[in-house]
This record gives sequence, structure tokens and C-alpha cells, in this order.
Amino acid sequence: MLPPLPPPITERGAVKWMRENLFSTPLNIVLTILGALFVYWIVASSLPWWLNSVWNAESLSQCREIVQAKAGEGATGACWASIRVWWGAFLFGFYPPAEWWRPILAFGLLFAALAPVLYAGQRGNLTLVLGVVAAFLLVTLYLSQAPTSAFVMVVVLVAGLIALAQVLPGKLLWFTLVYPALCFWLLWGGSIWSPIVAMAGFAVLYAVFRLTSPLIGLAPAAGAGIVAAALWWLYLDVPLLSALHSMLPLEIRSINSDQFGGFLLATVIGVTWISFSLPIGILLALGRQSDMLIVKTLSVGFIEFVRGVPLITLLFTASLLLQYFLPPGTNFDIILRVIILVTFFAAAYLAEVIRGGLAALPRGQYEAADALGLDYWRAQRLIILPQALKVSIPAIVSTFIGLFKDTTLVSFVGLMDPLRGVTTILRADINWKGIYWEPYIFVGAIFFLICFGMSRYSMYLERKLKTDHR
Repeated sequence: MLPPLPPPITERGAVKWMRENLFSTPLNIVLTILGALFVYWIVASSLPWWLNSVWNAESLSQCREIVQAKAGEGATGACWASIRVWWGAFLFGFYPPAEWWRPILAFGLLFAALAPVLYAGQRGNLTLVLGVVAAFLLVTLYLSQAPTSAFVMVVVLVAGLIALAQVLPGKLLWFTLVYPALCFWLLWGGSIWSPIVAMAGFAVLYAVFRLTSPLIGLAPAAGAGIVAAALWWLYLDVPLLSALHSMLPLEIRSINSDQFGGFLLATVIGVTWISFSLPIGILLALGRQSDMLIVKTLSVGFIEFVRGVPLITLLFTASLLLQYFLPPGTNFDIILRVIILVTFFAAAYLAEVIRGGLAALPRGQYEAADALGLDYWRAQRLIILPQALKVSIPAIVSTFIGLFKDTTLVSFVGLMDPLRGVTTILRADINWKGIYWEPYIFVGAIFFLICFGMSRYSMYLERKLKTDHR
């Protein structure tokens, strides 16, 4: 019997892949050659510009002199020295440099707050993320010359979270719930009692809901909780805050919203949009499929109206028109106004995405929930929504990525976004007047890294939740 022979060279390895994917037909051969020529032209045109980069200079004219001295007359090169000089504005806007440690601390703790949501119950991943957060914060806080109290806070807080992750990883969600108040206090400053008293309103909402739901049902109990929380914020928030601050005045320097800018502003707005638009979108999607006429009509009307209005219109409404409907003398923060209106804008789009996931489920899933004797909300929480959200993951994350990139539109209402706002200020500097590509490449690269990270986590989540037998 003859021994088996290896397959021919054209039927294995890279040669087979190229023959099947690049040179399989005459049309593919032509496209491959044209593509290779285009890539060669791009690389040949841009490579000298990248190789002649200058990192240390005080102005654009000095950059050009260094490039021509190094590469000859007429040569061009990237002037990354402008980014080295203006990197603080790109990241923090006009936030006071002495207080940079506060957004750095808030950014690091953001990942500690996201970890229990992204890696629920996974002790190893939770410990790894928290360890990386601790190392990142200790290094960056040292470089930003943070006060000793910031280091103590990081060590105590992260050590406690790591210990809790080993014993009761599910309890880390409490830090996720507390993080928005902590982040608000770190970024805007002021009295520490302000976010605590505001969060107490949510505790009132939950307490009223739990006490009244067995008596009047879930929906009326939720309404009663919202009314109780609104009364707390309208009539008890300010007096209680004043009393607590007079007894124990703990505060840090206040920062106005007009000092926010760069990726600090983009991250604050983007993360808030994403966090609040998803639950609102779920409620709107359920309302659109409801059998109750009023609920369905309001949901459909809201979704169709918001989807029919350009985002820039809502931004101008938040910036200019909304102030006319408020009582005289009301100081409504511009960033908060933008966040509220654009959150509703994003929720309308997410509602349609989630409705598509709900429509993809077979009727048998609803009938199975009825056969088990589950009421509407338990059926949605335990059977319907988990499957619908799993089906909708790619579209949801795609919407999130689009929302984060849309944060650059806030420049039209006077906020200093990293793409248009800070870049325009840099190019207005007499020392860097005429610079063009470098700021946009720098900002685009950071946006790409953030959006690419969200896309990769989406793929990881799809693989993890793929429990069918396809």
C-alpha cells in the first residue's frame, strides 16, 4: 500500500487561500490588483509624512524647519508637537490643571463600576479588572500630583471591592448604583452632601414602591414612588442639604460646566446617554406593544416624534428654547439639559431596536410564560426580555457606538467637544495656525479605540450568550 502524499501546493496553505479568495475569477484578479495598487499609493504617499514626525517644537514654523533640516528642502512631516503642547485641552478641556486628579479618579472608578455589570459573577475577571484599575489610578494620580487623600481613597475603596469580589461578587452592584453620585461629586465638586441627599430621593422611591406594590399593584406603586421622589427633591432636598452642610461642611472646589471640554465632556455625556437611554428604551418598546390604548398611543407618539426630529434640533432646544419654559432665575446646567434631551432621543431609537428583538421571539415563548402562571412583569423579566435583548445585542451596541460619536455635535451649542471645539482653539493659536491633520488624527484614534473596544465586547457577549445549538 502506498503511503499518503501531502496535497499539492496549490491546495494548501497561503497559496490555496490566495487562489480561492483573491484570484478565483477574472473580476477578483482585477480587483485584487487595483486594491494592491491603491494601498501602495496610500503607503508611498503618507509614509514619509509619518517617518518625518516631529515631537519637540514650540510652533508649526519650527516643526517645518526641523523637518526640512532632517529630510531636505520641500519635505513634509507630521508635527505631533502640537498634541504634546495641547494634550491637556484635548483630554480635560479648560478643567483646572490642579484638579485633573478628579476626572482621572472618576474615569478609573468608572471601570470598577462597570465590571460587576460586564463580568457578573466572574471572580477572576472582576479581580483582574479591579487590579488594573488600582494600578492605573495609582500611577496617574501620582503623575497628576493628587493629594494624599485621593491615594487613601483609592487604596481603601479598591481593596474593599477586591475583597468583596472574592466573597460576594453580586454585592458589587451596590457600588455601580452609588457610582453616579460619586462621579458627580468628583467632577463638579461642592458639598459631599449634595449627591447623598439627591440619591436619598431614589431610596424614597424604592421604599414607597416596595411598601405599596402588594396593595395597589406594580404600575400604581411605581407612580406613587415617582411622586414621592419628586416631592423629596422639590421640598426636602435643599433644606436637608443646608442642615447637613452646616453641621458637617465637607466639600471640594466647585467646577463650572463651561470648564468641561475635550474627552472629559465626551465621556460624561456619552456614558450618561448610554446608561439612561437603555432602560427608557426598554419601557418605550414594551409600551409600544402594550394592549392599553393610552400607554401605546403615548409611546408610539413619543417614538415617532423624536425619530422625526434631527438631533441638532434637540441640541438647540436644550441650549436656547428650554430656558424660556423654566421659572425666572432658574439656573439649569447646560450639560444637564443636553443630557436629558439627547437621552430621550437615544431612547426612541433603542426602543425600535428592542421592539425588533421582541418581534423576533416566537409566540410560544409568551404562551409558555402564561402557562407557568407568571404575571406580565415577571414574564418580561424572566423569559421575554432576556431573549429579546440577546437577539438585539449587535443593533444595541451599534446604536451605542453611534451615540458616543454623536457627542461631537454638542460643539454646535457652545460646548467644547474634542473634535471641533478644542481643535478649533488649537488652530486659532498663532503658534499652530495652519496645522490640520494631526489634531483630527489624534482625536479620531481615541474615538476608534473606544468604539472598537465596545464592538469587541459586543462580540464577546454574543459568544458567551450563544446557548443554542446552531
